[in-house]
Amino acid sequence: MDDDPQHTAKDTQELLKSPDLNPMEKQRCCRLSRCLPKAMSCVFYSNLSVFSEEAPPPPVVYSRYTDDTIRFLAKKLKERTEILKEKAIDPYATSPEVTPPVTPILRKDDYIRLKEEERIAKEEAEKKKAEEAAKKAEEKKKKDEEKRLEAEKKAEEERLAEEAKKKERILPQISCSCFDVLFHPVEEKMDVILGTTIDPFTDRRYISWLSFVALAYNYNVWFCSARLAFPYHSETANRYWIFLDILSDIVNIIDIIVWQPRLQFVKAGDIIKDRALTKLHYRKSHQFKTDIISILPFDLLCLYFEFSSFYRLNRFIRVVIDLRVVARTTGYLLFMLHLNACAYYVASVHQGLATTTWVYDGNGTAYLRCYYFAVRSLINIGGLPEPVTTFEISFQMANFFIGVFVFSSLIGQMRDVIGAATAAQTYFRASMDGCVSYMNTYTIPKLVQNRVRTWYNYTWAAQGMLDESELLDKMPLVMRIAIAVDINLATFQKIALFQGCDQQMLVDMLLRLKSIIYLPGDFVVKKGDIGKEMYIIKSGAVQVVGGPDNSIVFVTLKAGSVFGEISLLQSAKDGGNRRTANVKAHGFANLFVLEKKDLFDILVHYPESEKVLARKGRKLVKAKGAVPAKGNEEKQKGLALFPPKPPTPKLLRAFANMKKLKVNVMWGSVFCCRPFKSTDG
Repeated sequence: MDDDPQHTAKDTQELLKSPDLNPMEKQRCCRLSRCLPKAMSCVFYSNLSVFSEEAPPPPVVYSRYTDDTIRFLAKKLKERTEILKEKAIDPYATSPEVTPPVTPILRKDDYIRLKEEERIAKEEAEKKKAEEAAKKAEEKKKKDEEKRLEAEKKAEEERLAEEAKKKERILPQISCSCFDVLFHPVEEKMDVILGTTIDPFTDRRYISWLSFVALAYNYNVWFCSARLAFPYHSETANRYWIFLDILSDIVNIIDIIVWQPRLQFVKAGDIIKDRALTKLHYRKSHQFKTDIISILPFDLLCLYFEFSSFYRLNRFIRVVIDLRVVARTTGYLLFMLHLNACAYYVASVHQGLATTTWVYDGNGTAYLRCYYFAVRSLINIGGLPEPVTTFEISFQMANFFIGVFVFSSLIGQMRDVIGAATAAQTYFRASMDGCVSYMNTYTIPKLVQNRVRTWYNYTWAAQGMLDESELLDKMPLVMRIAIAVDINLATFQKIALFQGCDQQMLVDMLLRLKSIIYLPGDFVVKKGDIGKEMYIIKSGAVQVVGGPDNSIVFVTLKAGSVFGEISLLQSAKDGGNRRTANVKAHGFANLFVLEKKDLFDILVHYPESEKVLARKGRKLVKAKGAVPAKGNEEKQKGLALFPPKPPTPKLLRAFANMKKLKVNVMWGSVFCCRPFKSTDG
């Protein structure tokens, strides 16, 4: 029975469906399925010959591959037959076929939704993984930066400590315990008036006091040198000089005792406002030591020696710590000319007044004549008298060399000052010239070029720069927030759409605002455009226009007004994000713009505010009237081709009603008569 060709072919087909065969074996079986019946028939008849002959001849093999395959199939079929026999005997034996897993059958929409959810979940997992990696990298970078800053801070502290040790070797610490006890009542009274500490950069009282300190310093450096060189000391003038000297010293003493110990300072990023710490900081500074040396009363030596301003030269030491005040109140060039005038007078006295044509002749005001000579000599104007002696020639040569350096430094600094003052103007001109050159290269129409020039000129005249973001980007975030809050937070809080939202969200929105300037007649938005921004009017005005040629002005919005905020929350479905009116600039208008993308990026971090905005957006849309859908408009246009049927005239309607009444009466009489006729019949 097993060698029957038909039965074997059927078993072969069942064997092909068995999961025990690997793909290569199934492929081989399929290719040999055609020759299987013929081969099996050969085997069948060869088996019959066994009964007819005692020693059958060996079978003829035409193809070794076919023979091996048939033998393999016969072996598999026999094994399968044995398994099935065991299964028939033992019903609890396992089947050789592997049960396939149950696959749930889903609808197409459910399957697509499932795959989309799997894709989204996979993307979120990858995004979360990337965020975690970025966060770890940021934390590592932050730790490295903290380590670097800590190392730099430590190195700076070591350097400062080393410098302090070197200074202590030169100027040892000065003990002021006795002065603290002596001036303690004065300090307490001044605490009530001035406060315990003072901000040296913002306190106007201290800034005003610096003008007196600068005046006292200038008195010492100018008049002491002039009194030392020129004969300005006499019994009549000395009393006035003494009074002015004492007055300038009192100003310096008050500055050292009252003002300097109260100045706040920064330590490790903190502003120190403790009075004891500020006093200790000043006492340990190099400035305190130079201040003490500068007010030492060497003037008392005039009681034993001749009265002279030479004993006040120690007052010049304060220039080291107040150089910025000196540079603001007196020019170093004028002071150099002053010193040169004094030196020229001393040289003239040394040579003898009016002894040669080069020296001062003693006529007129000595200081003015000598200062005039210094100006002509140092600035190399010329027309000077010819020096005669070797001393005069050497002095004049030194004057010429010093004048070359002074004049060159003067020219260089004037160039730097002018360049710094006009740097922004130069950048503006370069930008405008580059833009004009670009437009000329591509033959842009003159009308467009004129509008571009107008924009450049007005932008520069209005805000002094072309892009405000360039200035704000260089500032720290805290300063940018402070400026943005001061300018626009009050306006944002007045917007009905944003009332009730998180204040921090409003601050984040302020940082995303961009300033744009529109020229007169420029359309800010047009009806039907996609709404992607909202606008806040910073300066100028805009008009909502309509009608033919946009000649009708519906309303004029001025500084502080807001428009376009509804389109930020409306979707593109049914044209909800389309502009519903034309808005153009009335004159020059400077507007702040907030883009929809920036708003959505912010709302990700404020889900509660997002719900508030969505709810208020729906209310505002209902209040202002929903925008008609585009499909409805097209439908109405199609119905307009078939106007509604006109009403029937009243006369025709009356005749029609009478006719209907007559017909009803006839049919009623017919139905009423039919029963009598049937009864008679």
